[in-house]
Amino acid sequence: MIDQPELFLRRLFDRAVEVADPMRSLKDFLPEKPKGRLIVIGAGKASARMAEAVEAAWGPCEGLVITRYGYARPCQGIEIVEAAHPVPDEAGLEATARMLSLVETAGEGDFILALISGGASALLVQPVAGVSLVEKQAVNQALLASGAPIDRMNTVRKHLSRAKGGQLAAAAWPAQLLALIISDVPGDDPAFIGSGPTVGDPSTPEEALAVIEQWRVDVPPSVREALSRGSGVVKPFDPRLAGTRNVIYAAPRQSLEAAAALAREAGCEVRLLGDALEGEAREVAAAQAKEALIVKSGMKPADAPILLLSGGELTVTRRGDGIGGPNAEFCLALALKLDGAEGIYGLACDTDGVDGAAEVAGAMIGPETLKRALGANVDPQAALDNNDAHSFFGSINTQVVTGPTLTNVNDFRAILILP
Repeated sequence: MIDQPELFLRRLFDRAVEVADPMRSLKDFLPEKPKGRLIVIGAGKASARMAEAVEAAWGPCEGLVITRYGYARPCQGIEIVEAAHPVPDEAGLEATARMLSLVETAGEGDFILALISGGASALLVQPVAGVSLVEKQAVNQALLASGAPIDRMNTVRKHLSRAKGGQLAAAAWPAQLLALIISDVPGDDPAFIGSGPTVGDPSTPEEALAVIEQWRVDVPPSVREALSRGSGVVKPFDPRLAGTRNVIYAAPRQSLEAAAALAREAGCEVRLLGDALEGEAREVAAAQAKEALIVKSGMKPADAPILLLSGGELTVTRRGDGIGGPNAEFCLALALKLDGAEGIYGLACDTDGVDGAAEVAGAMIGPETLKRALGANVDPQAALDNNDAHSFFGSINTQVVTGPTLTNVNDFRAILILP
């Protein structure tokens, strides 16, 4: 019997994060430490923790890693730089320039280890000629508000960068390069994780322009001009990538399966809805609420609890000016659709501890959520209409706040249905 559903859901989320911790999992994918010159580079929310894990296995290393503010870890030799995410800043710009210069010093016989995780798209910032940092920041903000899927956003980012789309790996040629990658994208395509700085990409500037048109992304004229001139994105079979190997060593499915195993131990029947779901957060919430209500209607008192688990990366099309993120918006829409249904609880959190631009992982809901809102004098539908889910859950004290988790395997959603 699960007598504390909220604590149970939080335990499942914590387990999903725990198994993706680089200190637990990365060392098994490291080769023997190279004998010659070794350079460690990296970018992403988990990259400093990954660097820490590398030095725990190999000792002090030369290198440079860029992570989000607040996500630094103590390293012996690798320099850790903190920069802004999800909108890039001057610190990321300067550190990326130094990283490109560093890998360009590598020669034949040298070995470069690249540590890539979600967040690298914003942290590796080196705009193409004719586009300023301020203009790149405006593009990032517009993409985040557009509702475009992450792979489409990253298509645009690649063609406006001198580091993404295989260009970081090309700069390291002729050195050997191994990229160890934590996936935070639906489908685990390495070309879209952090905009694929070590992965060749077949897309074109014309496709990037098509994304801008389809999702009505407001961009400065300089961006269209830059895309019309082409880009330096490296094609998959470029000879400069011949010595590059990309390995995804941690992905959402592993974390979902770990949480599922814990739930089964507690007596739950687990139904995995997929580890690569995409779409509007409120629409996915409506579909999962409908499924949960159908499941609930068919349960008998003696039945085992049923857990619906899913991962992936949902999006939010910005309609208002509130403080929100896809996980909190999912939870708010879920609560509205469930309308206080007894015995159904939900949690949605980002495994990196940051939902959207807020320092909040996500939220939890249950049968009392709407009653709590009434007591706190907040309107849940108005909050959803204004994309203000974080403020809503803050007012009823059901946010999930973890601080930096030092990993990033995408979103975690769990709906618990009790008989």
